[in-house]
Amino acid sequence: MIRVAAAQFAVTNNVNDNLTTCLRMIKEAAKCAPDLIVLPEFVNHNSWYDNHAHCYDVSIALDGDFVNSIRAAAIEAKAYVVFNATVQRPGKGERQTTGTSLLISPSGELLAQNNKQVLVGHENDFLDIADTEGPIIDTPIGRLAMYSCMDGVINETPRGLALRGAQILCNSLNSFALDEGNLHIPVRAAENKVFIVAANKVGPLIPEPLLVPVSEATNIPLHFLSGAGDSQIVAPDGTVLAMAGKSEEVIWADIDPELADIKTRPDGTDIVKQRRPELYQTLGDNPSTQPLPQFNGALDLNVAAISVSSTGTEAINEAVNAVQANQQHKLICLPELFWLADAQLLGIKDAEAQLAIGEEAVNRLATACAPDQFVATSVIRQHGDQLAHCAVLISHRGIEFIQGQVHHCERFAWSGLCDSFGVYDSIHGKLALILEDDAIYPESFRLIAMQGCEVVLAPVRQQEAWQSQTGLLERASENRVNLVSASTQPQDNVICIMQKEFTIMTPWQERKFDGLLSAGIQVSGKVDSNITCATIHPRAAHNKVCSQNTDLIKNRPWKLMQAML
Repeated sequence: MIRVAAAQFAVTNNVNDNLTTCLRMIKEAAKCAPDLIVLPEFVNHNSWYDNHAHCYDVSIALDGDFVNSIRAAAIEAKAYVVFNATVQRPGKGERQTTGTSLLISPSGELLAQNNKQVLVGHENDFLDIADTEGPIIDTPIGRLAMYSCMDGVINETPRGLALRGAQILCNSLNSFALDEGNLHIPVRAAENKVFIVAANKVGPLIPEPLLVPVSEATNIPLHFLSGAGDSQIVAPDGTVLAMAGKSEEVIWADIDPELADIKTRPDGTDIVKQRRPELYQTLGDNPSTQPLPQFNGALDLNVAAISVSSTGTEAINEAVNAVQANQQHKLICLPELFWLADAQLLGIKDAEAQLAIGEEAVNRLATACAPDQFVATSVIRQHGDQLAHCAVLISHRGIEFIQGQVHHCERFAWSGLCDSFGVYDSIHGKLALILEDDAIYPESFRLIAMQGCEVVLAPVRQQEAWQSQTGLLERASENRVNLVSASTQPQDNVICIMQKEFTIMTPWQERKFDGLLSAGIQVSGKVDSNITCATIHPRAAHNKVCSQNTDLIKNRPWKLMQAML
């Protein structure tokens, strides 16, 4: 076991004062005798600059007093220290600056550095982006890796670090966004089954004299121009072990890094071994060569996720009645194999017996559908000389679209696999289907979103709590797609709605800024109601730009994805 800590604090525009604060917080964190201390992003200066020269001048030199003082503090604390700062990089003909996470050893050695791979907003105007993958540092306390803030709002940077063997990801943040703490940070731990130690800021993120003018100019409420806090330590299953509030604070937890080497789901599926990199290759292509298709989906659409409490033929009757009673909902999602009480570890003989039941379910649901209504669920179908678990989209005409399972899982070990994800162009918008054992892979949603999908229908059977609590909302949000997901337990039903107004610092007419960077609106199911309803906005999926020069898909670190591909 080791002890890890995150220090949360405010930063100003005075570099010397900020160094004093860093040293004070390292000393404060050292009181709990940690092996690792993580500090926030941009601890040397607020991320607000007059021009390039100003940005360079307030940045630190790797051999300067700022780094040397933290090296001395690490020695005194007898701990590894991770901090992030803007760093001076003498370039060819022009001085350059990077946002860089630095790892100091307990002996004061600068062990590693990692430049930010995904820049957000005006960072694009001042900082140079990473041109190499971040290092994995093998230490006596575990294999460490670093990333910062926007790197973790989308999946690629943490994913690559985890796939290369990191056990503990150190995330330094400079964020006002409420969804960093309640969504993106915990999902990055759970989807990769690693520990995350994340340190965010509190206090103003811009110079205090500019707070009121910037708030008035951008229509962003004043309190959202400060760090959101919520620093946290997260376990590989997504459990938050420690979380800070909204003020200066040190949090800590005791962890066993070797738990991050266990990559299996409850059914025994190894989520690393069952990845299919040969299918992910387009993720590493230049986004400028991958324009999204035109979005023509509905502006507003009533949808529902419906759980079924019966089994066998009675379950089919219940589902048919629910569809007929909810014809105002144009998209309905039912759980996977909804007539089965337990589909865990479904044997091949059991699967064969489900062929006819699945066909009956499809035929009866088709007769229940209104002419403009679609229902998604999953069935077992014959796939060549194999059986296959497939998601199906049903209309009054029968099956309109089939999406086979792409990733192997132990509970359906007999299932033949599909080799691609597709999108169906419906009268309501571009629809995609995704199954439980594909939804856990961030690569799956990326491939779907890159085809212009506006709504994902996910018939699932939740195996892990994080999926309904944070995972599905995060998947939808980081790709800006609406989602309707039904599970066997109604409280696990999830609908994710993409807002019509999205990009930060642009005029919004229908709503005020809510402190979210990319998160959609989640409507969760209730234990006492089998149906979860909402109105989604399919066409809102066209806007992927969360802030100036930051597109959630086009600005993925496509040049640095060797580990994923």
